[in-house]
Amino acid sequence: MDYYIGNASIEYGSSTAKKWAEEIAAFEHRLQLHPTSYTPERLLVEKDKLYRGCHIMNRRFKLIYYYDEVKDIAHLVDIWDTKSNPKALVRRIK
Repeated sequence: MDYYIGNASIEYGSSTAKKWAEEIAAFEHRLQLHPTSYTPERLLVEKDKLYRGCHIMNRRFKLIYYYDEVKDIAHLVDIWDTKSNPKALVRRIK
């Protein structure tokens, strides 16, 4: 997560990075308790994994992840700017 927070600081400013850190901490806590509680990402339903999404920053960004039930691990794969073209998200997730 430090990579994403550092990148947010460079790209969007330190106040945005601080807010990201707070919201991502809440996201991580919820994942620890209920890893499948976020809704599946409708743009990625045709992919080989069940990707889920969580909005942060007043729906400006979406955390995209999938949960590996066998290993009991959630993998964050992208922080997507929801103002971007949805096709870009589909292309970015392999």
